[in-house]
Amino acid sequence: MGAPILLDINDPTVSPIDIALMELDGGVLPISIRRSLPDGTSQNIPLSWLLPQTERRKPRGKKEA
Repeated sequence: MGAPILLDINDPTVSPIDIALMELDGGVLPISIRRSLPDGTSQNIPLSWLLPQTERRKPRGKKEA
């Protein structure tokens, strides 16, 4: 979609999905969720607060022909 890559990746054959997963695991995505509270205020919750720090995804393997 044209978003800049937020990590240093030296392998040009890495798929965009794997890059996104590496960015998610690395905690570098600047994403937050805005939660509306009953009193009318809002709270911004960074994505990094919602993800377990110990869980790591394995990169997807390449499809064999």
